[in-house]
Amino acid sequence: MQRHPLRGLAAAVIVCSLAGCASMAPVDETPALPVAPCYPNQACAAGNGVGNGVRAANLGWQDHFADPRLQGLIAQALQNNRDLRIAVLRVQEAAATYGIRRADRYPTLGLGLDASRGRVPGDLNPSGRPVTASQYQVGLGSSAWELDFWGRVRSLQDAALQNFLATDEARKAVELALVAQVADGYLMLRELEERVVLAQRSIASREESLRIFTRRHEVGAISRLELTQVQTLLAQARLVGAQLAQAQAAQAHALTRLVGSSIAAAELPGAFNDNTVMQVLRPGLPSDLLASRPDIIAAEHRLRAANANIGAARAAFFPRITLTGSMGTASTQLDGLFEGAGRAWAIAPSVTLPIFDGGRNRAGLQLAEVHRNLAVAEYEKAVQNAFRDVSDALSAQQWLAEQVLIQRASLVAQTERARLAQLRYDNGAAAFLEVLDAQRDLLSGEQQLVQTRRALLSARVGLYAALGGGSQHLTATEQPVN
Repeated sequence: MQRHPLRGLAAAVIVCSLAGCASMAPVDETPALPVAPCYPNQACAAGNGVGNGVRAANLGWQDHFADPRLQGLIAQALQNNRDLRIAVLRVQEAAATYGIRRADRYPTLGLGLDASRGRVPGDLNPSGRPVTASQYQVGLGSSAWELDFWGRVRSLQDAALQNFLATDEARKAVELALVAQVADGYLMLRELEERVVLAQRSIASREESLRIFTRRHEVGAISRLELTQVQTLLAQARLVGAQLAQAQAAQAHALTRLVGSSIAAAELPGAFNDNTVMQVLRPGLPSDLLASRPDIIAAEHRLRAANANIGAARAAFFPRITLTGSMGTASTQLDGLFEGAGRAWAIAPSVTLPIFDGGRNRAGLQLAEVHRNLAVAEYEKAVQNAFRDVSDALSAQQWLAEQVLIQRASLVAQTERARLAQLRYDNGAAAFLEVLDAQRDLLSGEQQLVQTRRALLSARVGLYAALGGGSQHLTATEQPVN
C-alpha cells in the first residue's frame, strides 16, 4: 500500500512545532564579575582554600548554630513565618504560569457532539417541497494551534521556566534571610537579658549603699550632699534597668513576629559561651558567591528569562501559522453515526504575516532588549551587593574582635578604679564624687562590653548569610516537566 505523502508532512509539522524548530533568543552569557577577585585585606588564591574554617554554603543552619534553643526557634520560624509562606506561594504561582506557557506548545483537543433538526420550506428547496432533516455529528477538534516554526511559543515557555527558577531561588533567599534574622534577634534578646542582669546587680548594690549612707546621714557621719550623690547613683541604675526592660520586651515581640508564634518560656535566652555559638567560616573567593548566593542565582535566571523574551519578540516579525481542524463522523440518522461511510474531517490552516502594525513589534523587541539590559544591571548589582555584604561582615568581625579585647581590658581597669575610689573615700582621702564617677563609668563599661560582644556575634551571623550559608542544603522546589 502506498503511503500518503500528506501523512509524512503532517508528522513533520507536528514534531517541528512541538520541538520549536528555531530559537531566536540570544545566547545566554553570564556577565563578568564587576568586583575585585578577592575580598579586601585578603590574599587571592586559587580554589576555595582562602581562609580557615568551613565553607558556609555546605554548612546547614542546624550545624552552624550550636545553641539548641536557637535551633528550635529557627525551625519554628521556617514552619510559621508568613513572609516565607508568601514566598512559597509565589513559587507555586510561577509554576502554574509555566504550566500554562508549556500547554501552549500542544494542540488543544476537544470532543464535540452536535445534533440538529430543521425544516426547509418548499420555496427554498429545489424540489419545491418542504424538507425536514436531522444531522448528528461527533468528533475531535483543535482550534487555532500555532505551529511554532520560529520558536516563539518555546521562547515564552523558556522565559516562564526561568522565572519559576528565579522565584524558587528568591524563596531560598527569603529562607536564608529568615534564619539570619531569627539568629540575630535571638542574640539581641540574650544581650538585653545579660545587660538587665548587670543593671539589676548594680541596682541591688546601690540600694544597699543607699541604706548604709542613709543611716550614716541620720547619725551625722556624712553630709546631705553625699547622700544625694548616692541617691543619684541609684536613680541612674534604675533608669538604665527600666530602659533595658523596655528594650527587652520589644525585642521579644519582634522575635515572636519572626518566629510566627508565641515563644515558650524554656526557649528564652540564658547564659552562653561566645566561642561555641557558631562555627568558624571560610570566606573563599567572590566567585564562589555565584553558586552559593540564592539572590545572585535568581538574578541569573531572570537574565535568562529576559533573553528568552527577546527570542519571542524577534519571532513576532515572522509569519504566524495556526491550524484549526476536526475529525469525526456525521450522519443524518443517529443509528448510522458510527458507520464507516459517515467519516468527516476538516482542516483550516491560517497564515498571518505582519506587514504594518504601527511599530508594535519593533517596540516589543526594544522593550524586551531593555528588560534584558535591566536584568544585566540587576545581576551585576546583586553581585556587588553580595561582595559588599561579605566584605562588611569580614571587616566587622576583625574590628569588633579587637574592640572586645580592648573593652575587656578597659573593664578590668574600670573595676579596679571603682574599688580604689571606694577605698580612698572610706579612708577620707577622696570625695564621694570620685566614687560616683567611677561607679558610673563601670556600669557604662559593663553595658558596652555586652553590646560589643553581641555585635561581634551578629557579624558572624551576617557573614554566614552573606556567604549563602546552607544554600546547598536548602530544599529546592521540584522543577516542572519540560
